[in-house]
Amino acid sequence: MEAFPRITLDPSVMGGKACIRGLRVTAGTLVGLLAAGRSAEEILAAYPYLEREDIDQSLAYAAWRLEEREVPLSIP
Repeated sequence: MEAFPRITLDPSVMGGKACIRGLRVTAGTLVGLLAAGRSAEEILAAYPYLEREDIDQSLAYAAWRLEEREVPLSIP
């Protein structure tokens, strides 16, 4: 995995989804809010414990995940 220090994966937090710094806010939530038309400023106002870098890294993480490919180990 690339270096995403603000993204944490912990099975005991949000079912192991990619979260922001161990908080119960997922990277998917932030990307979804942006996709729905919310600005970074609106998101930061709604989640005052987040930082702009959290939003930026959520986008970078989402882009990285979309480029990932699964390769089957064997062909059925």
